[in-house]
Amino acid sequence: MTWTTDNQKNLMLFSGRAHPDLAQAVADELGITLTPQTARNFANGEIFVRYEESVRGSDAFVIQSCPAPLNEWVMEALIMIDALKRGSAKRITAILPFYPYARQDKKHLGREPISARLVADLLQAAGADRIVSVDLHTDQIQGFFDGPVDHMHAQPILTDYIKSKYATDNIAVVSPDAGRVKVAEKWAHDLGDAPLAFVHKTRSNTEANKTVSNRVVGDVEGKDCVLLDDMIDTGGTIAGAVRVLKDAGAKKVIIACTHGVFSDPARERLSECGAEEVITTDTLPQSTEGWSNLTVLSIAPLLAQTIHEIFENGSVTTLFDRA
Repeated sequence: MTWTTDNQKNLMLFSGRAHPDLAQAVADELGITLTPQTARNFANGEIFVRYEESVRGSDAFVIQSCPAPLNEWVMEALIMIDALKRGSAKRITAILPFYPYARQDKKHLGREPISARLVADLLQAAGADRIVSVDLHTDQIQGFFDGPVDHMHAQPILTDYIKSKYATDNIAVVSPDAGRVKVAEKWAHDLGDAPLAFVHKTRSNTEANKTVSNRVVGDVEGKDCVLLDDMIDTGGTIAGAVRVLKDAGAKKVIIACTHGVFSDPARERLSECGAEEVITTDTLPQSTEGWSNLTVLSIAPLLAQTIHEIFENGSVTTLFDRA
């Protein structure tokens, strides 16, 4: 008697409930369907997940973005991963376009947590073999997870859009603080070796979302300034930076960020601060309703290409060689 086995790899894509539109867009890019599942909350808030198809031996990819209420969606992602592990999935990749708790990547004062590390530990304990994320708040977060971390970059998507709409011969790239100057240098190179500037600011260690923009370091007079950041939450820092740039003689200010968290009162601040345009991606659910200057670009093609390269054991590095 002989035995034959079908050892072909099986890619399965799973979506959390936080941002189903993004997961569907990724599935469409890959030409596959999302795996059907049952997901619901009990009356007391407990989350229940069950997959409607066998996941045994699959190469499983779980997409979960983390908008508000962030803690609920983190927990749902962990439960989804645990269900896959107990269902005998061969490999589990957690795709977190917006990595939760990324701002808490180090201790500023005594007796504080490093919550970004805690999230990595939880993902590993749940059963994740690999993590994919986009524009982590700091690169060091990659080292928090004891396994492969694919750190993707939205820079090519954002800069291609900017180059298609604005003349690059008058652009200046502006970092919102000294800490992101290295990233701004890459943007400046991508935008035709544009001149570089940064906004000097002070941040409170005791109050959340509390910063003060002081002055511009660099020449921005008469320039179309591209003000970049990885995320915008309440918009106070960026709105303050726009005003400082305007006071320094900037002709236009274009805001570009990967993660538009946009907690209240971000929409009001960014609509009224004098910015020509606010450009973001859909790593988090977005709506242009009530905005006069918001543009949302799709991150789905980048995520789909990343999934394809991982599944085919290809090179993910080639997807962000420009960044």
